[in-house]
Amino acid sequence: MIAVAILALSFSIACSADRPAGPPAAAAGNAVPAGPPPTVEQLARKVGCKVKIQVDAVDIRTGACETSVGRFFISTFVTQHGKDQWMDQAPEYNPHLVGELWTVLGARQVLDELRETLGGDLHLTDHRVSPTPTPPAG
Repeated sequence: MIAVAILALSFSIACSADRPAGPPAAAAGNAVPAGPPPTVEQLARKVGCKVKIQVDAVDIRTGACETSVGRFFISTFVTQHGKDQWMDQAPEYNPHLVGELWTVLGARQVLDELRETLGGDLHLTDHRVSPTPTPPAG
């Protein structure tokens, strides 16, 4: 039993000798998340809005906001899979601003303003549409 423990420890030390020092994500050049994703309320506060929660479910929360820039809706999700499913079912809500486990829906000029504060990626078209045209039949 002791020999197995010593062998496992030796293997562990030998394998770790080739790894660079520091946290694994930092060594790989990946950003380490700063904590849990923001809530609807946190995103709303960031842009100066008192949010009115419209959907408060286990997997999604949505709130309506209105500021001097206009009206918009903030949604947060528990999982990436949940966000992806929602985006697959709601393509008519274009354009939208998309962050990590959150989306903001609104008019383009509103989203342009909000993006300066919230960050995120602006999606202007249905993300399910392939950029490669399909060849004509026949």
